[in-house]
Amino acid sequence: MDEFKPMTAESVRDILEEAGAKVMARSGRSESYGAPRDFSFEVKALFPNGMGLHIVARQFNYRDPWEGAGRVNDLVDVSLLRDGSYSPLPKGYPWFQAIDQEEGIDEERLREIVACVKGLNPKIYLLQELTGDL
Repeated sequence: MDEFKPMTAESVRDILEEAGAKVMARSGRSESYGAPRDFSFEVKALFPNGMGLHIVARQFNYRDPWEGAGRVNDLVDVSLLRDGSYSPLPKGYPWFQAIDQEEGIDEERLREIVACVKGLNPKIYLLQELTGDL
């Protein structure tokens, strides 16, 4: 059986910093039910190519005892940012096609998204706008 690998603000920050992004992170809900935010953590990243990601762990997932202990964050929601606004990716990419948010993303898929956004040349948006593909 696959072992669940929980994500934290720090682990997501590390993934993004390894990819060369500038990163800001903050925690949300704590063990106290009076915490003001409805998410466990959020992380924003800006890559050298001007593209950004907004990653939110909306809530803890509860696992049965045989699956894992207690509350974990093993899935996050990822939004793509272009020039500070939410945006889909151009055609030809496996993520963010006609949508600006991917939901229920695990760590392996998050790493794939980070690699995709990191390597994107933003000029492809202009090209696809000129050809009518975007």
